[in-house]
Amino acid sequence: MKICTPIYIPFLLLGLNAVNGQTDSEFLKKQEDSTEIMYYIIEGDTIAREIIDLDEVILLDKLKFKSEQDRRRYLILRRKTRKVYPYAKLASERLTTMTERLKTIEKSRDKKRYTKRIQKYVEGEFSEKLKKLTHTEGQILVKLIHRQTGRTAFELVKELRTGWRAFWYNTTANLFEISLKEEYRPFEVKEDYLIEDILERSFQENNLERQEPAFPIDYLDLKAHWNKKTVNN
Repeated sequence: MKICTPIYIPFLLLGLNAVNGQTDSEFLKKQEDSTEIMYYIIEGDTIAREIIDLDEVILLDKLKFKSEQDRRRYLILRRKTRKVYPYAKLASERLTTMTERLKTIEKSRDKKRYTKRIQKYVEGEFSEKLKKLTHTEGQILVKLIHRQTGRTAFELVKELRTGWRAFWYNTTANLFEISLKEEYRPFEVKEDYLIEDILERSFQENNLERQEPAFPIDYLDLKAHWNKKTVNN
């Protein structure tokens, strides 16, 4: 007997490769509102158990916008978020691997040597790609690094290098309107809420690979929070 066949009804899936080389205007002309409805069908004539354990499924409403300008802003934010999220995910994976490995190294000298090797690997693999990010993409990345690691980019630099370098990097980033101390606060900042909405939809649409955040974020509570805030305003 088959149990729980997932059914997907996508309304326009966005691939990362589809927007390479496009301007925001060219990109927006090709986009529509997107959402996804996911539900389950129980097959078979009998149910062996009184209760069937299913993975939690979040039903996503169709996107609605107050104006065309709001819709355009959301689509641009979605493109940028999907572009930089893989880097934040990788940062979390590398940090987890490094932390676990450091627990097995006893000598301080060997720990510094290992940390430096990981640092050079990450910088060598992604530094050129990161240099090509726009200001807004860079700031979104900083927020997502905090979401995935629980630490700000400033704290990570300070941990892996020296406090002075962390200060210098933050000062330099500020020249480009990017703060390495920026935190991800979806219950307080509207843009962060929209980013979380984009992530949840992208995970369900399989445009991004889900990685749990470093701190709990209940999407339904978050959505209710902002819906209530909108009504009150």
